Amino acid sequence: MSPPYLELVCPAGTPAALTAAIDAGADTVYCGFRDCTNARNYPGLNFTPREMAEGVRYAHARGRKLLCAINTYARAGEVALWRKAVDAAAGMGVDAVILADIGLLDYAQRAHPDLRLHLSVQAAAANPVSIGYYRDRFNVKRVVFPRILSVAEVAELILQIGIEAEVFAFGSVGTMVEGRCFLSSYITGISPSSDGACAPASHVSYEEKDGAMISKLGKVVMNRFAANDAAAYPTPCKGTYVANGKASFLFEEPVGLNALDILPELKKAGVTALKIEGRQRGKAYVTRVVRAFRKAIDARTAGADESAAPLNEIVEGGKVTVGAYRKGWR
Repeated sequence: MSPPYLELVCPAGTPAALTAAIDAGADTVYCGFRDCTNARNYPGLNFTPREMAEGVRYAHARGRKLLCAINTYARAGEVALWRKAVDAAAGMGVDAVILADIGLLDYAQRAHPDLRLHLSVQAAAANPVSIGYYRDRFNVKRVVFPRILSVAEVAELILQIGIEAEVFAFGSVGTMVEGRCFLSSYITGISPSSDGACAPASHVSYEEKDGAMISKLGKVVMNRFAANDAAAYPTPCKGTYVANGKASFLFEEPVGLNALDILPELKKAGVTALKIEGRQRGKAYVTRVVRAFRKAIDARTAGADESAAPLNEIVEGGKVTVGAYRKGWR
């Protein structure tokens, strides 16, 4: 059963982050296996099947939920690994699996008819027709909206889809083409969609030159930062590019999403759950963000107006935005 106001869904990139998130007040945690079946497949992160099962027990013992992200796209001819992940998650009693691949949704529904299915943001479903297809064909119970919608658009869409809606509330702003980006694949040969790694650390390098820090992804220069500049991890979407003779962040500048100030608007829109992004982050980050959101949600549940805690210093670039929720560029 969801809390009275908004369900708080929090990241768990490691077992330590999982316990930190739950102890800090998360209603739900989401995590993935230590392989390419999840979209945060980085060294040192994620869970073995045994760790995932222990996480389920830890969450359930405290009345919380655990969602398993199996949200990459199976490679042609290699579907067995993804199906094995679905089977393992179902067998250990996770509260839902988060899927994007249509074939895997079909398998999960047929092989485990009682397993609750959530549609990953990686599916990039952002209109009533696409969401309705997943709802009707695979009995999906919740959709994670991509970060392209204003609050008004979120409200209008929720009215039409008839299932739960989860929206991003903190973390990366995203490139607004969830599950459709091939830039990192082109540069590194490693696919975010099938290998689960965008801008893998093995392909990232830095060098100092003429008083500036230069970041590279593979052989491609992503950014050149002066000493006091807001620096970004060298993903293609946060690269600096020259267009019409001017260098700028064409896709996304170093800035973090923070929707704490618009919780009442999201609630009024019909949102079921708030998603905190950050499975690559440590338990200190998770604890701080979860506590801030827990405090704000509990205050709203009690009818109070809780002022938002400052979190700017822990986000990329040191500043925050509400992103597309308020499309101020229009």
